[in-house]
Amino acid sequence: ILKFFLYISKDEQLKRFKARLDDPAHQWKISASDYSERKKWDDYIKAFEAALSRCSTEHAPWFIIPSNHKWFRNLAVSSIIADTLDNLNLKLPKPTVDIDEIRKLYQQAKDEEDKGH
Repeated sequence: ILKFFLYISKDEQLKRFKARLDDPAHQWKISASDYSERKKWDDYIKAFEAALSRCSTEHAPWFIIPSNHKWFRNLAVSSIIADTLDNLNLKLPKPTVDIDEIRKLYQQAKDEEDKGH
């Protein structure tokens, strides 16, 4: 299990609110509650810190990702996912059928197809 906390600063949040106000394509994302909840910033940070410290384990740690810059957020998250997948040493399963027999069936089907044309 990979868990990511995508952290943006309070200043960055306000910049993003402004960008949403200025872009009609993103105005649907903003509401008055965004500003009332923003006033609870410190409480949210304390709650996140408590949750992250209590729910992070060796096998399922939290990754705190600085996310003010989306390019960095995307790079960090994708790198962690790629490294994790590489470390799993995944292997393809072995066939449960006789591959030589399946090759013969393929060749028969191909020969029949070729005769039909």
